[in-house]
Amino acid sequence: MTNEIEVIQEVETTQPTELATASFKPATHKSSKQAATVYIASLSEGSRRTMSNALNDIAELATGGLCNAQNMPWGELRIEHTEAIRSQLAARYSYATANKYLSALRGALKRAWRLNQMNSEDYHRAIDLDRVKGEKPPQAEGRQIERSEIIAIMGACAADDSIRGVRDAAIIAIAYAAGLRRSEIANLGMTDYNQVECKITVTGKRNKTRNIYISASACEVLGKWLSVRGDADGAIFYTINKGGNMSDKGMSQQSVYDVIKQRVDDAGITNPIEPHDFRRTYIGELLDNGVDISTAQKLAGHSNANTTAGYDRRGERAKKKASQVIDVPIVK
Repeated sequence: MTNEIEVIQEVETTQPTELATASFKPATHKSSKQAATVYIASLSEGSRRTMSNALNDIAELATGGLCNAQNMPWGELRIEHTEAIRSQLAARYSYATANKYLSALRGALKRAWRLNQMNSEDYHRAIDLDRVKGEKPPQAEGRQIERSEIIAIMGACAADDSIRGVRDAAIIAIAYAAGLRRSEIANLGMTDYNQVECKITVTGKRNKTRNIYISASACEVLGKWLSVRGDADGAIFYTINKGGNMSDKGMSQQSVYDVIKQRVDDAGITNPIEPHDFRRTYIGELLDNGVDISTAQKLAGHSNANTTAGYDRRGERAKKKASQVIDVPIVK
């Protein structure tokens, strides 16, 4: 295999943070460019942009801007390079972001190995990287949605007496009552919903399926939309054009995102609400109401209970209450 990396200054394995002093030639062979493409194509729609951006950042970091994800010769990376990349990611990003980037790096290297761009020993050495350690405080990002805000958002949908208002109310109801990711909402099909049992079968990350039972009220809101949509096969949520006409095409996750953001704005809520906050609130409500963390994990579709625990707001409330016992005397 032709060596496609030109090291202008030697990279010492004992000084991994100096990777930026090395420069790499972009790959010219078509086969060398396929690793990132094959890896990105293997991901779910919701992960492709994130991991593609991660690989672009890693390639730029490793080559001083000479390469991007597509022309980076991933198969030429060795343990001294990946250790250096890990070190710089740990210095530049939060532990969670750095580990996500390392996951993308491992994915690209795995495809390079499968494409015979590196041998097994070099591959396994290159991916043998420690996770970047850190601890994320619960609820460090996003926020819980108040009941009054949910009422205002649903009211904004009800104020729109078009079919768009009916559809958007159903989307909000599912986001709140089932805690679905926006990609999961977009991918829901008619065969995924049992109207008798109010049961939704969701296909989440890594094609894992789970069943969620929604409340009677959420079932009623969704039923109003389905009475308008009809019972034809296909996506549950159809697109609606500017003229207010319904098509038979499903919505993209970006369209779901736009609907939620628009209805939050329509409700006049000034404290920003992100679509993921509905999912955060759903999990928080489950735990607040005594649902055990194992069941909450299954309903949320998390592969690890620690992820679910990150949405638990009870601990923070207990700490806030406990802190009030320390009374500082105020002398005037």
